[in-house]
Amino acid sequence: MTSFGLDLPDYPWDTLTPYIQRAKAHPGGALNLSIGTPVDPTPEVIRQALAGATDAHGYPTTQGQESLRQAIVDWYDRRRGVPGLTLDQVLPTIGSKELVAWLPFLLGLGEGDVVVRPTIAYPTYDMGAILAGATPVAADSLDELDTETRSRVRLVWVNSPANPTGIVRDTQELKALVDEARALGAVVASDECYAELGWGDWDTAQGGKPVPSLLDPAVTGGDMSLLLAAYSLSKQSNFAGYPGAFLAGDRQIMGNLLTSRKHAGMIVPAPVQVAMTAALKDDNHVEAQKDLYRARRQALLPALEAYGLRVDNSEAGLYLWASEGKDCWETLGKLADLGIIAGPGIFYGEAGRQHVRLALTASDADIAAAAQRLAQG
Repeated sequence: MTSFGLDLPDYPWDTLTPYIQRAKAHPGGALNLSIGTPVDPTPEVIRQALAGATDAHGYPTTQGQESLRQAIVDWYDRRRGVPGLTLDQVLPTIGSKELVAWLPFLLGLGEGDVVVRPTIAYPTYDMGAILAGATPVAADSLDELDTETRSRVRLVWVNSPANPTGIVRDTQELKALVDEARALGAVVASDECYAELGWGDWDTAQGGKPVPSLLDPAVTGGDMSLLLAAYSLSKQSNFAGYPGAFLAGDRQIMGNLLTSRKHAGMIVPAPVQVAMTAALKDDNHVEAQKDLYRARRQALLPALEAYGLRVDNSEAGLYLWASEGKDCWETLGKLADLGIIAGPGIFYGEAGRQHVRLALTASDADIAAAAQRLAQG
């Protein structure tokens, strides 16, 4: 009998079930720091915009309302240091995960083509290549690839700030990657959804520098050909339940993607487009949300270090990338005995085997309880 469906690997998070049960056995219950889903309320300015747009009787456009596209253009100029975008260089998407998963296919990649992603990375970069029939390859620099593999590179993913490591690439690093990829005729796609959540040297609220975009003029040299930047409102605006994101960059590629997405019916609902517009126009709620995450980070990070874990990188984003120099499953077991659920680093590539990922997307009370359990552990 013919078997239908794609032959894909099992969803990795299912393997956490025994550790979740172990954590639930703690007298105080389980504290889940494994998944980065927002827990704070969606800002009122966004909810009001959504409520006012419920009379959505007509089909929305795939390219997005002009007011939304203008808000994206203005946001890139104001918040990301990217001036000069035009309305045909931006495109709303149904969250950023679908964009990551479908971009290789929509770019026309297939058998024989190589998609490069960071050595420690969100699994969907690999799945996007697999769905298109292309080959995913893990590398942090194109110099790591042999000549034959380099010749087949069609798409290079960069994730800065990175999930799960929190690494930030500066403009020089981004430019070097762009120059390498352009020499091969490959597209560079940058997943930048944590860019507003920089810490330390990257925390603008405390005198730091803004996290640079792939589309920064210092990176592009004024030429956005073969460059795409993706962004999501899920993290900075507690927008994950809607969801809403967007893509910007190379005008010709954007036109081709728009045509493909029209045929496929990839349309952001009209009320969500209105809510996105409101979110992009209001910076106050972003700063307020960042203050919450900063306080949670300042509570959890020293507690992990005092417990005996080393926190690596974690310069930006919503995660702490921690290690005790042992297999991640052993560390997960120890944390589960404290009632704390973390994410195994091996989910993000073999290079993450000795790390665990802990999310700051838990309530103040849960973060405080986790810190207290670590202190008592």
